[in-house]
Amino acid sequence: MGKFIITKRTNGQYRFNLEAANDRVILTSEGYTTKAGCNKGIESVKTNAPADARYDRKEAKNGAYYFNLKAANGEIIGTSQMYTTADARDGGIESVKVNAPHATVVDETI
Repeated sequence: MGKFIITKRTNGQYRFNLEAANDRVILTSEGYTTKAGCNKGIESVKTNAPADARYDRKEAKNGAYYFNLKAANGEIIGTSQMYTTADARDGGIESVKVNAPHATVVDETI
């Protein structure tokens, strides 16, 4: 089962990583000014992860592949790592779909 890990950056902002069962990071959030905002972002990922239409499949200028997960309002709520192939990126999307909805939350800021 996957898990969301909440951390605090050196600039004081909160962020989360979604890790798969193998502890690999599959999605990273933006920075949030409050922990409540970060938790709201996690809930948005859980809600939007199952919907394929919420994934924006991208190719970087260097030829690497990645994806953004977007909320219903079009805002990016998470970005993937970089992948060497489009198939690997699509596998990452499937991993988010499977892991996010029931992932536990680990708060490392306490």
